[in-house]
Amino acid sequence: MSRIEGVSEQRANPLVRFVYRAVRRELGRMTGRRELTPDIPVRAHRTSLLLGFLAMEKAVATGPRVAGRLRALVQLKAAVMLGCEMCQDIGSQQALDGGVTPEQMRDLRVYRESVHFDETERLVLDLAVGMTLTPVRVGEELVSALRERFDDAELVELVNLVAVENLRSRFNATFALGAVGFNEGRACAVMEPAPAPALAVVHDAPVEVPA
Repeated sequence: MSRIEGVSEQRANPLVRFVYRAVRRELGRMTGRRELTPDIPVRAHRTSLLLGFLAMEKAVATGPRVAGRLRALVQLKAAVMLGCEMCQDIGSQQALDGGVTPEQMRDLRVYRESVHFDETERLVLDLAVGMTLTPVRVGEELVSALRERFDDAELVELVNLVAVENLRSRFNATFALGAVGFNEGRACAVMEPAPAPALAVVHDAPVEVPA
């Protein structure tokens, strides 16, 4: 159950209703399903933010230079680390459609030890993990190894993908936006929330509590 009610089509302003129709068409093209994902009506509470988010998503999807399989892997890894059910669902569908194997989906949480990943796949997943941890843990050695396999534009694309997935997943998980059945009946990556320090709330301010 979402923690916030989205803007219904009946209550939406004309611009948002137009956006809803456009998003349905695009989702139908990409996934075969035309229903809105739960985040879009929630974002519609702020029309300007919704438009900015969709413009960013369009830019992310336009003219990719990195192989679709690698793009899908890094986004899915970040999503399952952050506990986003909606992104786990959609990301698993896109990963399978993009060439990720069921064996890779099963072993995503142990990709470093799995025989089903090659070294390039392990490196981009290292990037996704390092960027999704708080604070970020991406060192010179990893960046150097990635630059041996990707040019500057491709590396920027990969880093941007992980950063955007963090934005999506953190937004969706905060509002408890769940799966909508895009990947129903198929292999799905297992949730693996990243470790976080215990927090206590003192006068509405979170304070880290030593373990």
